[in-house]
Amino acid sequence: MNRRVSLLLVDDHALMREMLGDRLQSEPDMVVVANVDNADRAVTEALKLKPDIILMDIDMPGMVCFDAARTIQDQCPNTRIIFLSAFFHDRYIEQALAVEAAGYLTKGEPPDAIISAIRDVASGRSHYSPQIRERIVVDTDGTRLAQQKRSRVSILTPREIEVLRYIARGMTEKRIAETMRLSPKTVHCHTANLMKKLDIHGRVELARFAIREGLAEA
Repeated sequence: MNRRVSLLLVDDHALMREMLGDRLQSEPDMVVVANVDNADRAVTEALKLKPDIILMDIDMPGMVCFDAARTIQDQCPNTRIIFLSAFFHDRYIEQALAVEAAGYLTKGEPPDAIISAIRDVASGRSHYSPQIRERIVVDTDGTRLAQQKRSRVSILTPREIEVLRYIARGMTEKRIAETMRLSPKTVHCHTANLMKKLDIHGRVELARFAIREGLAEA
């Protein structure tokens, strides 16, 4: 590579950011331009710095990481995102693929594997940990889960799923709008659509449904 790959690290654990940042910074072809502790700040820094690659944790407080990833992809099309997480449930993998993440790594990977993944993604390829690869299919139709669970969640749009996650956290429509950077009217419409599609009446029941479906974890 003729120039160093610029990296933004996003993780709510300071020790993880510092240890990984120091290791990546020691590579001659990589430079860590910033590290932040939540997805909200990741969006701000990404729009300002436009890094080549973002390494982002999944389970963080505040903005849902998949919502942040979509915002970043929309406004920084040359920035690629690798999710790095201790969790790899099918729902997370499905959402990562939906926002066209370039990679999904487990935190059990050694530093050398993460460095290899960064180089793969910087070269235009995708990279997944073995635990992820065994659960996805890559063919002419794209990349998808090998076995997708059939549930009512499958009829929802990615935006509706994100709103549902925030409802499960007990957030008001106003707060959801602020977090997702949408208008309150748009969030209200998404909430109404959720109730109609799921045949659920009331935010409390929506929250219970989201918790049962494992959508309140990230």
